[in-house]
Amino acid sequence: MKLLMPYITAGITPSWTSYLPAFAAAGASYIEVGLPFSDPTLDGATIQEATAAALARGATLDRIFADLSEISVPVPLIASTYANLVIRSGAAAFGARLRAAGFTALIVPDLPLEESAEVAEHIDLVLLASPATPDARLTEIGRRSKHFVYGVTVMGTTGERTELAASASSLATRLKARTSLPVLLGFGISTPPQAAEAAQLADGVVVGAAVMRRILDGATPAEAAEFVGSLRSAM
Repeated sequence: MKLLMPYITAGITPSWTSYLPAFAAAGASYIEVGLPFSDPTLDGATIQEATAAALARGATLDRIFADLSEISVPVPLIASTYANLVIRSGAAAFGARLRAAGFTALIVPDLPLEESAEVAEHIDLVLLASPATPDARLTEIGRRSKHFVYGVTVMGTTGERTELAASASSLATRLKARTSLPVLLGFGISTPPQAAEAAQLADGVVVGAAVMRRILDGATPAEAAEFVGSLRSAM
């Protein structure tokens, strides 16, 4: 079965954790949980809006972890955030808190590969690769990543797009030739047909902005999960 990882910004609503089991029931293989950071430089307008809204609601790591302690989710949770939050806490302490909160792994898009070893000692890292990544570096990313490799299909920020990037095919081919891990494609995958196309190229997809756009527009957990289910059905 192809892998599907929807994204949610932690703290986006008072009952944000209720989306997690709903996504799992709709067919999510993993769920990416964005830990809000005040300067999300790699995120596009939708995720930036969600991040700002969560921070305005008072989202903090303490509150997010407390929220997660009250629920059980039957699929792995993958945290994502920026290196500043990891460095501020210290890799050991941050990794320990993530594990205690129920996270399986961590994505840190602005953490250089050369500086990732200390963090990887304390929590599994899912590493990112882009169309501009040289082949030798793709091999090293595949060696160091855990669970899967996240293939970023476009050079730019996250966000919804009208079609799958042309670079997705070559990136998936290059990655799959250099790692035995599953390859998931993300950035810009916005519709069920795009998810189906990406899943044919790789082992699965990551869908973020399209999910968050619906939540920002008021979608309930059931309504957002219906969209996740449509992605699963298309794949």
